[in-house]
Amino acid sequence: MRTPYTSGDVGDRVRIGLTGGIGSGKSAVAGLLRAHGARIVDTDALSREAVSPGGEALAAIARRWPQTIAPDGTLDRQAMAVLVFSDAQARAALNALLHPRIRALAFEQAAQAKPGEIVVFVVPLLFESDFWKLCDKTVVVAAPLEQRLRRVVERDNLSEAHVRARMAAQIDPDEARRRADYVVENDGTLDDLR
Repeated sequence: MRTPYTSGDVGDRVRIGLTGGIGSGKSAVAGLLRAHGARIVDTDALSREAVSPGGEALAAIARRWPQTIAPDGTLDRQAMAVLVFSDAQARAALNALLHPRIRALAFEQAAQAKPGEIVVFVVPLLFESDFWKLCDKTVVVAAPLEQRLRRVVERDNLSEAHVRARMAAQIDPDEARRRADYVVENDGTLDDLR
């Protein structure tokens, strides 16, 4: 039986899937949409919730990749990132473990939206995870590669090589543009984006 959490049914609420490569400005666009009254469901935040201590996802990760568990029992995000961005099979296995949980949490949040409210799902892997199939429309935030690199290196204090590895694990930006219903060009400042 399909439930609101598996089918994407959130009543009369319009569902928008918002995505873009790392450093493209998804969060900035989501913030602007929130300011205009949209309900934002951030799947990155939900992924952190899904791997919180005591949860079944963290236990499954600990069994499969014990080297990614910190001494305090929490997920060592850096160790996990090194693993999944260097091993496509590990990345696929982690995604298969987490995506159904994240999707369920996302639709639980979306179901709390007011009738008629627009729900924007911010999903970094919107097309890769097939989450787009549960959305009425899709929006890709696009920015030039060098600008994205600079933003992420400065924001996350990562090496350029590490950022490039993460970018390589995501959908090709041109493919994302082709698949999107709308593209937001974010090649300037926040004021330009507004």
